[in-house]
Amino acid sequence: MEVVEKNFSEIWDSIVEFFNYEFFELGGSTITPKIIGVIILSSIFVLIISNWIAFLVGKKILKRYNFEVGLRNSIATLVRYVVLVIGFLIIIQSSGIDLSSLNVLAGALGVGIGFGLQNITNNFISGIIILFERPIKVGDRIEVAGVKGQVFQINARSTTVNTNDNITVIVPNSEFINGTVINWSHNDSRIRFHFPVGVSYNEDPEQVRELLIEVAKKHEGVLDNPSPQVLFTDFGDSSLDFELLVWTEQFTLRPSVLQSDLYFAIFKEFKKHNIEIPFPQRDLHLRSSVDFPVKSVVEKKENKIDTTPKEEKE
Repeated sequence: MEVVEKNFSEIWDSIVEFFNYEFFELGGSTITPKIIGVIILSSIFVLIISNWIAFLVGKKILKRYNFEVGLRNSIATLVRYVVLVIGFLIIIQSSGIDLSSLNVLAGALGVGIGFGLQNITNNFISGIIILFERPIKVGDRIEVAGVKGQVFQINARSTTVNTNDNITVIVPNSEFINGTVINWSHNDSRIRFHFPVGVSYNEDPEQVRELLIEVAKKHEGVLDNPSPQVLFTDFGDSSLDFELLVWTEQFTLRPSVLQSDLYFAIFKEFKKHNIEIPFPQRDLHLRSSVDFPVKSVVEKKENKIDTTPKEEKE
């Protein structure tokens, strides 16, 4: 029994010695495995707490006051960042590391950010600007850097956009600050779409306008107020060009589906009323201002030189 207790005591002393082993000094404090373990466990705890508080603020508290989804997510994300920063500062101070003695390290980190981490820092600051200014929010239909889709999530470094093909595109936040962003639903979810239509020159423009408005009003996704409009836009090379203008709220995220539905209905209605949809064509007129002398075949034969040998003629 004494041997077992002695072995256990030696093992325990080895464990204690390992956790108290001095690696190096940082900020006037000696870094040991014990301190590293406390920092890791505390960091995990802070991450869990920050996510829980953000969920509580965004999904429970703000939802009671009818805040829109985009605003709730922005506030919840800001709260999460604040809790993380405060939590990590408390962890570092509790571990005995003096932050005031880390000025040299902070300066070196600043130089590293200026050179190697410039893009990451730019995206992170852009993410903070997006959360404060809110040029985009979760659920918006946007176009940026050639990407079209719906904003799914706004993170610290990047924004997740889902396209209509259910493809997830990760866009750096700096694109929303430095580039041109088209936000289809920034102020209002109602959007007006323009659909070009061409008919033959033989058709009556008034009849075409009536048919286009009739087709638009029959579609359930087209709003009655504002009402659909038809513009006579141009006398084209081979067609009379019109533009059907419709307002929609249901198809803001699926404009191609609305366009397809209307074009199917327009083609069916035009065919029913014998409205011709032309294809590109050209009329070619040949005109000559100079009369060229043309000799007939008989005349050419008469003037043809006889090359038959004299012996054969005789």
